[in-house]
Amino acid sequence: MSTVELGDIAVHYRRHGSGRPVVLLHGLAEDHRSWDGIAAHLDGFTVYAVDLRGHGRTTPGHGTGTLAQLSDDLAGFLAAETGPAAVVGYSLGGTIGLKAATVPNTLIEHLIVVATSSVVGSAAATFFEGRIAQLEARDTAGFAAGLRDDTAQQIVTGADVDAATSKRVDAVGDGRGYINAARAMIGIRSEPLHPLLGQIDIPVDVVGASGDVFCPRRASDMIVEAVDGSRYHEIAGAGHLISADQPDAYGKLLADLLAPRRPA
Repeated sequence: MSTVELGDIAVHYRRHGSGRPVVLLHGLAEDHRSWDGIAAHLDGFTVYAVDLRGHGRTTPGHGTGTLAQLSDDLAGFLAAETGPAAVVGYSLGGTIGLKAATVPNTLIEHLIVVATSSVVGSAAATFFEGRIAQLEARDTAGFAAGLRDDTAQQIVTGADVDAATSKRVDAVGDGRGYINAARAMIGIRSEPLHPLLGQIDIPVDVVGASGDVFCPRRASDMIVEAVDGSRYHEIAGAGHLISADQPDAYGKLLADLLAPRRPA
């Protein structure tokens, strides 16, 4: 693991390989380890698997509970460590990538968003509020049980739910990063992200999973409809937690999408 100081946080990340830089952003209640089964397929690139603010070993700093802050964290990492790079964002990480891509002169050269939504409905907001309440009440047992239920709903194969849950609980740590990111997602209701997507002028690929009930096909279609020239791709036999259900298919698809695009 390497560390870089960015403003109020110390960002931990794992770097391997050589070639064009690719930054991997995990989802809520995860850390860089969620990419372990996928990054092995990206051996033609310099891969940076980052722990987001307050997740894994990255410090929480002074969280503002906004998507703008998480987007600024990404922009700061690109400026300090990689320069222009491709970014792959899963779920929360994809939403952060979309926000960062709307900023003029972004260092993101190619964005791939996976199992991602650009809107947050009332049901999702209520879900996040419930998890925040558990962490703020220090109900660690209740939060862990809820996270196991969430994980079970995100897996559609025989993948080990308990092992996946254990890694996610560990990634959450004291919960400050989870609370901050969950508040950022809730905030999309008052400060919408979706209307900004038309400003994105870099290549964007949108990846969904056939069995994803958390970010269904309509969520992907909305992004494709909003971002000119973007493309949709689907991974079969996977729920929201694609890295647990279909890591090889996931890794191979990302490697293919990250290869230089052929002229139309």
